[in-house]
Amino acid sequence: MSSRGEFFSEPLMEEIKGRFHHVDADADGQRRLFFDNAGGSFRLKAAVDSLSALDTVPDNPERIHGRALRLQEVMARGESDIQTILNARDGSIFTALTASETMFDMVRAIMENVPGGNAVTTILEHPSSFDSMKMYCERTERELRVAPSNPETGGVDVNDIVKLVDGDTVLLSVMYASNISGAKFDLADIVEKARAKNPDLYIVVDAVQHAPHGVIDLQKTPVDGINFAPYKFFGCRGSGIAWLSPRVAKFPHHRLLAKPQDAWQLGTPTPGQFAMVTKIVDYIAWLGARFNDSEDRRALFLEGMHRIELQERALLLALLEGQGAQRGLRHMPGVEVYWDHDDFTRRDLIVGIGFSNLEATEAVREYERRGVIVYERVETSVYSGRMLKSFGLKSAVRLSPLHCHSRADIERFLVITEELLTL
Repeated sequence: MSSRGEFFSEPLMEEIKGRFHHVDADADGQRRLFFDNAGGSFRLKAAVDSLSALDTVPDNPERIHGRALRLQEVMARGESDIQTILNARDGSIFTALTASETMFDMVRAIMENVPGGNAVTTILEHPSSFDSMKMYCERTERELRVAPSNPETGGVDVNDIVKLVDGDTVLLSVMYASNISGAKFDLADIVEKARAKNPDLYIVVDAVQHAPHGVIDLQKTPVDGINFAPYKFFGCRGSGIAWLSPRVAKFPHHRLLAKPQDAWQLGTPTPGQFAMVTKIVDYIAWLGARFNDSEDRRALFLEGMHRIELQERALLLALLEGQGAQRGLRHMPGVEVYWDHDDFTRRDLIVGIGFSNLEATEAVREYERRGVIVYERVETSVYSGRMLKSFGLKSAVRLSPLHCHSRADIERFLVITEELLTL
């Protein structure tokens, strides 16, 4: 795979854009660039349609009549496709209203049922991960060890995490990629080295940011819990999805007592949420089939995700170095690119920048006046402050395009950025 990326062809780019809502214009038909996909990605039309269609159906899937049985099939297919996304072969799947809820549940189950004296996480974790670790360390009277960030890469160095793990560590919680900087964690290396120090170590992973951008493979990174959010993965709001290893799934947890010990679903989940996941996998497999003639669904999904990675690396390079006749962010006096380096294999499609003439919030408002949506990360935010302070920053403008953006979109964004430098 090219470390610098590869753009989709123009005909394929047109097809891809046509499969999503509101890529080139907002819900009112106004032309705009939506570069805040890390806050909630473009929606696949098929995903939205599948969810809304099944939401009109009154039937309870826990019945024996024909419609109920068909709903059961939809849910079973959705669970199978969650396993396709994760390359999971066992374990338990459960859903909640948000991915944050699933993270708190996973952390609680492990921290309340595993002996040991400490737990390890990183300073860059989403509040759902960091706060749940802090809360349950306090409740169970354990030490919380926090690995620092690397201000140069925007991530956390593997050795800074692993050195905090010892034989008395209960749980390691790490994210797959930072939703501030886009830096990817070397999860395979982290898992291997941490388990070498403590073979019985429990590990949970926040994959919410990374899932739409790269491959997840639980066979290569055997962890005990992982979650993702469909609304950041081309789907809709309303559910967070988690997978648990068999050893965690059997821990005491909230459940209906007549159900199996490893059942984590409470009540009857929404069938449309599972249909939505299937449509996400359908789309990525369709994309993979443009480059691979395999009939295996996981193989096609892998190919589709690889092609998404290539497209996004090419978009990242265009943002940084320029597109067409327009110079890139790296070459604009008055723009500072944070966490910038040339190993694109270690970066998801997020860029953080600062302006010499504008505060982050002012820049976000100026972008919006010109039809561009980006996001201000500021030190006063519950979702940003801890991470920014670890980098020595007070604020940053976060740019998060998606693979369905084109070269022309990047060029337009860069032209608008030049305008902001003249204010």
